[in-house]
Amino acid sequence: MVIKTDELPAAAPADNAREPGSQAGGKGRPGAAEPPSVMLLNGDCSESLEKEEGGAAEPPRENGLDEAEPGDEATGQEVIVIQDTGFSVKILAPGIEPFSLQVSPQEMVQEIHQVLMDREDTCHRTCFSLHLDGNMLDHFSELRSVEGLQEGSVLRVVEEPYTVREARIHVRHVRDLLKSLDPSDAFNGVDCNSLSFLSVFTDGDLGDSGKRKKGLEMDPIDCTPPEYILPGSRERPLCPLQPQNHDWKPLQCLKVLTMSGWNPPPGNRKMHGDLMYLFVITAEDRQVSITASTRGFYLNQSTAYHFNPKPASPRFLSHSLVELLNLISPTFKKNFAVLQKKRVQRHPFERIATPFQVYSWTAPQAEHAMDCVRAEDAYTSRLGYEEHIPGQTRDWNEELQTTRELPRKNLPERLLRERAIFKVHSDFTAAATRGAMAVIDGNVMAINPSEETKMQMFIWNNIFFSLGFDVRDHYKDFGGDVAAYVAPTNDLNGVRTYNAVDVEGLYTLGTVVVDYRGYRVTAQSIIPGILERDQEQSVIYGSIDFGKTVVSHPRYLELLERTSRPLKILRHRVLNDREEEVELCSSVECKGIIGNDGRHYILDLLRTFPPDLNFLPVPGEELPEECTRAGFPRAHRHKLCCLRQELVDAFVEHRYLLFMKLAALQLMQQKASKMETLTSLENSSPLSSEPKTEVSPGPEVGSEEERSSASGLAKVKELAETIASDDGADPRSREVIRNACKAVGSVSSTAFDIRFNADIFSPGVRFPESCQAEVRDQKQLLKDAAAFLLSCQIPGLVKDCIDHAVLPMDGATLAEVMRQRGINMRYLGKVLDLVLRSPARDQLDHIYKIGIGELITRSAKHIFKTYLQGVELSGLSAAISHFLNCFLSSYPNPVAHLPADELVSKKRNKRRKNRPPGAADNTAWAVMTPQELWKNICQEAQNYFDFSLECETVDQAVETYGLQKITLLREISLKIGVQILLKEYSFDSRHKPAFTEEDVLNIFPVVKHVSPKASDAFHFFQSGQAKVQQGFLKEGCELINEALNLFNNVYGAMHVEICACLRLLARLHYIMGDYAEALSNQQKAVLMSERVMGIEHPNTIQEYMHLALYCFASSQLSTALSLLYRARYLMLLVFGEDHPEMALLDNNIGLVLHGVMEYDLSLRFLENALAVSTKYHGPKSLKVALSHHLVARVYESKAEFRSALQHEKEGYTIYKTQLGEDHEKTKESSEYLKCLTQQAVALQRTMNEIYRNGSSANIPPLKFTAPSMASVLEQLNVINGILFIPLSQKDLENLKAEVARRHQLQEASRNRDKAEEPMATEPEPAGPLEEDGSQPQVAKDPSPSLQG
Repeated sequence: MVIKTDELPAAAPADNAREPGSQAGGKGRPGAAEPPSVMLLNGDCSESLEKEEGGAAEPPRENGLDEAEPGDEATGQEVIVIQDTGFSVKILAPGIEPFSLQVSPQEMVQEIHQVLMDREDTCHRTCFSLHLDGNMLDHFSELRSVEGLQEGSVLRVVEEPYTVREARIHVRHVRDLLKSLDPSDAFNGVDCNSLSFLSVFTDGDLGDSGKRKKGLEMDPIDCTPPEYILPGSRERPLCPLQPQNHDWKPLQCLKVLTMSGWNPPPGNRKMHGDLMYLFVITAEDRQVSITASTRGFYLNQSTAYHFNPKPASPRFLSHSLVELLNLISPTFKKNFAVLQKKRVQRHPFERIATPFQVYSWTAPQAEHAMDCVRAEDAYTSRLGYEEHIPGQTRDWNEELQTTRELPRKNLPERLLRERAIFKVHSDFTAAATRGAMAVIDGNVMAINPSEETKMQMFIWNNIFFSLGFDVRDHYKDFGGDVAAYVAPTNDLNGVRTYNAVDVEGLYTLGTVVVDYRGYRVTAQSIIPGILERDQEQSVIYGSIDFGKTVVSHPRYLELLERTSRPLKILRHRVLNDREEEVELCSSVECKGIIGNDGRHYILDLLRTFPPDLNFLPVPGEELPEECTRAGFPRAHRHKLCCLRQELVDAFVEHRYLLFMKLAALQLMQQKASKMETLTSLENSSPLSSEPKTEVSPGPEVGSEEERSSASGLAKVKELAETIASDDGADPRSREVIRNACKAVGSVSSTAFDIRFNADIFSPGVRFPESCQAEVRDQKQLLKDAAAFLLSCQIPGLVKDCIDHAVLPMDGATLAEVMRQRGINMRYLGKVLDLVLRSPARDQLDHIYKIGIGELITRSAKHIFKTYLQGVELSGLSAAISHFLNCFLSSYPNPVAHLPADELVSKKRNKRRKNRPPGAADNTAWAVMTPQELWKNICQEAQNYFDFSLECETVDQAVETYGLQKITLLREISLKIGVQILLKEYSFDSRHKPAFTEEDVLNIFPVVKHVSPKASDAFHFFQSGQAKVQQGFLKEGCELINEALNLFNNVYGAMHVEICACLRLLARLHYIMGDYAEALSNQQKAVLMSERVMGIEHPNTIQEYMHLALYCFASSQLSTALSLLYRARYLMLLVFGEDHPEMALLDNNIGLVLHGVMEYDLSLRFLENALAVSTKYHGPKSLKVALSHHLVARVYESKAEFRSALQHEKEGYTIYKTQLGEDHEKTKESSEYLKCLTQQAVALQRTMNEIYRNGSSANIPPLKFTAPSMASVLEQLNVINGILFIPLSQKDLENLKAEVARRHQLQEASRNRDKAEEPMATEPEPAGPLEEDGSQPQVAKDPSPSLQG
């Protein structure tokens, strides 16, 4: 296909690839650049997967991007031709019919192996090679490099002799096949398995859109949901969260398959080719011993106590273990075949590994079964899968850095590079997580074992681990242990940022931060040679003592200079202890070390971004009035508070608009008259403080930001051009620029350029005399940024919540929305204060509830962390269940069970040597009481978030703030990584505690890491969105398909961003009338969301709703209903009933029920939706009018005309006042009123007739209309914000012509339009599409914000 690529910097950093202004008010696409930061590792079976789904992932597209995109800011366009025509080959495998397989030239031979190991009829083979015309193909060569391989070639599968390694892989593979339907790996959070429940609700596949279920409209379906799903129900059960899947009761093929105790074979047997021995108990209870030899598997005569390696009868040698077992056990033969059939029927997305491990916070009680592979893995130190990699342990640092050095000149190179980076990162994250757990569990020897436990450091699998404690008073001036605890996450953010800028020649360490059992562990890759030398000698740039001794290095300055513009970091000078000036281009703590490999590494990036002055009181410094009014500065627990990168970007954006407005103002005044120019310049000089005199940047700027930035930018561009062209000619305009620069705090006086000096206000850093003016300006800039956060970003967030531009549903999505606007979580109390004071307080009820819940669970998490550090391993489940009882149970005095009760040990008094780090008294945790815990929570909320909670017990909290205990349980479990038993907990019982120690099943790590981005794919995705919003659906669709291909290429098959891509594709296909395609894409999106984000993540809930709509359109009514019920259940669990999104969901359910003539049930949901809409959108909103109309229609179907009239009148009144008499909505409503009145009159007439004439009355038959499916679907589309375009070819052409004409007319103000078109006023979406820009982010899928 021919692909145009925008030669932005080779891999444009995700954070800088945003459009200017996008993050200002958060309505651009900031989230697109960074999907939620929870996902984490990747199976490399992306290709094998694509094949399973029929052909390469997408048919090749010739017209990927034929004309240059108007929206593509491509600087140098380059055209690359990628040969991507797939072809098919024939496979000949022993014992089965030949079959053909679709392959593509970029694939490796190894990937054909993967496919064969996955196919139902060849899955039992692992040790084979492929031959073409008698020549063996190399595993790792690409298909296009194989001579003579073409369409129709025949590949022969040839069995190879086993080695010990191959025999092990074979046994492991057989075990995986036997366990392929068993969900225990997903519950235990191993090997990147995770849960998915979609198939339980769709009864298998949706692909045969309605063929199998054609007769559904007529068939009676049971529509009554379980009691707990109905509106108004108070019970919130937990068990339905993980319904029992029928396939999970696995068919037993064997009772036991393990390694035999006779391993390894003695020397003389080795020389006969014995590799290892297996022990098997078949389902018929026959015990057999099996020899794995170089030629295959056969039975031997050994028993459990007697070794006899001679073959036993039947003397059958089989190259595959499965064939041998088929021969000796009929049950195995039957069940294994059924199992494989079921395995292959499952959707591939249910079984592919996710890129990063997702943990489930609940799990059912599981039987613990024997498992040879798991047992072997536990005992052999299986570091980083050494069976699969030559040279044993992996050199992580080398892998991470080499992938960064791959070439990136054109698209194929960049794809290869990004794919390699992503793969190594996900592997590294998995290895680091395993290592961190091993360190805390005490299974790794420290490298400095003689020091006290807090100070120990560890190396495992070439990864360096350190604990988050303040070792050697390093952070003494910054807050001690508290600072040492936050430093790793700050450092990780720095690593993420520098990785995103991606400067050639500058290297960062692989970094993963793991919180586990109350400890924070930092895992880093190791710089070659650093362990052999002293830190003082190695550091050639930066400072190891926070600024006393500082050194610099020209090469580092040159490399860091390239990052200073995108990261807004100012190059500055500081004084060292010898009073010399040293030049830096980062904060002083950032250290530069040249490794033995000659690479330039930077580490300790914990102060990449400027300090947050609101939380850093500096004696003698006065903060702006906005800050002091809000009670700042407040002393925080540590002095490492930084502003977020999103905030820095938004602030600079804001200043840029201001700069342009000032320049414009002055230029206009100049043109008007010279006199005025002089006075205006005098007036504007005091602007250097927060420029209040001009366009006062108060809250309204923050809220209008997105509009002003978009429309402003168009004018700004013209201005910038005129200024540039004037530049040489007119000294006066230079003067204008200089003044504007001074006013907004630009570091250059000839052009707009704002950068921050991250060392300002650092304790211990001194600046030379010559820089005092610069330092003064920098201090002012930091104060302005702190004020900007309070006066623009927080009010902007609250306004977006009132407008329902963002719809957080739980703590994580709220945090996500705050972080996109650059608001740190420590401002949560301030956000809640503003919500409380807002005039629209009622419409922010959901935000307030989520915020309070988040505040309580975060405070509880802080307490839990120190609580858990004092617990030894044997008391872990008792301690956690005790904490949960104190936190959530109404039982007044829960008692902790101390672990010593079960067993009596003779030597009780000996002090144990290996104690957990920092453990003092191991039973201190047992004395905690609920009263004390809640007192601490309130105190923590006050100290940390500056918010006073009005509650002393959990029941008061629930009562006062309208919270749900089950929601609090979910939030705290996710935050601390606890897994609890799936059962109904009686939180409110006052007679027994809610949790026992048997209810705590597991404790998982909470992992933070860098997630590398696919930049090219992301640009395609964005231009696709832009096309769609301009109304070019077909082109948009092609671009997004292209993006999907590229995403698959980089991330493999499973990733959050692929999920967003699929959702948008499904929506486009739906709008273009291709329901089957919409269903199939949306099904993938749901499965992927469940697997990658979690089965009850708010994003998953929305995906379920979309899928239900497409099911209904394909006349799969019962499926649509069960999907909607599932979504409603999940929403009740995650938040509760009182959420604006619930109105949309209930309208959907009500409409579907109306369609299947369940009128009473339908009314319950629709009336609930009406109540919720009225609360959150105000009684005069168009959504409420629509809600009234929907209720009226159901009443009409029930022939209750009086109620119908009443509701329709309400709706009519709203339309009339909001839209005026002549609007079509108002006219439609008045027509409907007339029709209702006529029906009511007809009914009354009939009734009177009956009264008058009794039973002999002559009654005309009454027409009660059951709603047609089409009318229900039409309403469903309206409430879900989807407008259809009649897509005849001619209409399409006209539409395109029309759009193109508008496009030319508006070329001048194009940017403005791009922002405003999809944000048309509520009633009518502009352009042919809903306003779902379908950003790949969680909380903000604004599809519902356009109902009407």
